[in-house]
Amino acid sequence: MTRYIYNHKLTSVVKYALLFYLFTFLPLSVSAQNDARTWMKKGEWAHGFKKAKAHKSLNIDEFQRQYQKNTEQWKTLFSWLRDTDLLTIPKGKHPIPGSTLVASVEDSENSPLEKRNTESHRKKIDFMVVVKGTEGFALLDHESCTVSQMYNEQKDVMRYNYVKEKTNFFNVKSGQFVIFFPSDWHIAKVQTKKKDQTIRVIVVKMDYID
Repeated sequence: MTRYIYNHKLTSVVKYALLFYLFTFLPLSVSAQNDARTWMKKGEWAHGFKKAKAHKSLNIDEFQRQYQKNTEQWKTLFSWLRDTDLLTIPKGKHPIPGSTLVASVEDSENSPLEKRNTESHRKKIDFMVVVKGTEGFALLDHESCTVSQMYNEQKDVMRYNYVKEKTNFFNVKSGQFVIFFPSDWHIAKVQTKKKDQTIRVIVVKMDYID
C-alpha cells in the first residue's frame, strides 16, 4: 500500500511538472518563433537588399539571434550585396570595406555527391547566395552521423560519415540564399538533376556569436 501511495504521488508530481511546462514555457517558445517570423517578414534586416530571398531551409530563429548579437556585421554584408553587381564582379576574393569580411565569388560546378565533402564549423557561419544556376545542398542527420575527421581549429571544420537515406537534399536556385550555422552539418555543390551544373555563388564567412 505504501509503495502504491508513493508511486501515485510520484506520478502526480510528474503530471503537474509536465502541465507546468506546457502552460508556462511552451507558449513562450511558440511566441518567440512567431516573433522571429514577424521580424523576418518585415525585412528590415536586409537593408534594401532585394536581389535574393532566403531559402526555406533557413533557421529563422537562429538567424534572428545571430543578427541581433552581431547587427553591424550583418548590416555591412547586406549593404555590400545591395550595392554590388553580383553578376559582373570578378571571380575571386573581395574584402568588404569597413569590415573584416571577405566575399568569395566562385564560378564553379556541382559535382557528384561522392566527390563532395561534409562540413560543419564552430567559429563561422556560412552565408551563400546563388547568383547563377542551381546549387545542390544537403543537410545531415545528426543522429546517424559519425565523425570522420575531428575538428580542425585552424581551418574551423569538422567532417562526417553520414547515411544518405537520412540526409535532406535540396536545391537553391539563382535569387536565393542559404545560411548554415554551426548546428547545420552540410554539403555544398552537390550535383542536381538539371542538365547545366555551372553555378556562380558568393560565399561569406560570418562570425558566430555564442
